[in-house]
Amino acid sequence: MGNIRGVARSALRVQFRRAGPDDASAAVPLIYSSGPAAFDYVFSTRDGGDAQAFLQRCFVDGAGEFGWRNHWVGVVDGRVVAVGAGYGADSKWPFTLAAARQILGHYGVRQGLSVISRGLRVESLIRPPDGDMHYLAHLGVVPEVRGRGVGRALIDQLIGTARDAGRHRVALDVAVSNPRAEALYRRAGFKVVSERRSRLARGETRVPDHRRMERIID
Repeated sequence: MGNIRGVARSALRVQFRRAGPDDASAAVPLIYSSGPAAFDYVFSTRDGGDAQAFLQRCFVDGAGEFGWRNHWVGVVDGRVVAVGAGYGADSKWPFTLAAARQILGHYGVRQGLSVISRGLRVESLIRPPDGDMHYLAHLGVVPEVRGRGVGRALIDQLIGTARDAGRHRVALDVAVSNPRAEALYRRAGFKVVSERRSRLARGETRVPDHRRMERIID
């Protein structure tokens, strides 16, 4: 999932640090913006349950794919303006166990099992990392600073963490409905390696087709 957009304007100087639980109010809307249709498909409920409320719970909890421990934030003048995550295949079981605990705790057993089922369907479209892959996810930049180098700096930061982890293949997924983000990823050296058609829909929410993009790093 990615929602970074860019046009040429003066670049901003952004500093990156590990996220913390106090970043939730700024980071969670950006995480959600990286794939709102997929998040709503999985985590919204017919009785008004909100995807961002669940993401907020997970972020503050700290564990799993959506926890603060899995994220970096970009800061400009003391304000969080970007967020992103990067992880490998070794995260599969820790993330799975954390997600099950968080989902059942938030939704209860009956709704939680439905949420888990929808999540597995989305994983058939947006597949988790395998092998030596380092996967980039939840890339978001606040709208008013897009196009000023923050998105590219975020990608470079996350690629640096992949390199530090000894990984040489970096991947991400982008919705076909977000060509500006895809263009940015191409400029950052990523190439489309596959495209998956989506048949996932609930009510008015339809998850778009997604393209897997990869880059080899030294």
